[in-house]
Amino acid sequence: MLAIKKNGEKVWVTFTVSSMDPIEDITLLGEWNTWKAEPMKKKKNGDYYLTKVLNKGDSFEFGYMVNGEQWFTEDQCSSVPSPFGSQNSLLEL
Repeated sequence: MLAIKKNGEKVWVTFTVSSMDPIEDITLLGEWNTWKAEPMKKKKNGDYYLTKVLNKGDSFEFGYMVNGEQWFTEDQCSSVPSPFGSQNSLLEL
């Protein structure tokens, strides 16, 4: 799930993944930082989240990596093919 708040030229995007069992580790990867894995934080209810501040008008491909092996996309975004034969989410701000 995505929550998007715009403020001038900046956009706060909160990425949230509902608890799935078993998650030991979930990271967010995207073009905004050349695909560097960013660990998501766990809420008390078991969901995972991470907030990024990005520029209005930009677009980025991204995805989630669970337990270092399962790649999945965001349902709220369109998908585009990745060079690895899978799909990436496309975030358009």
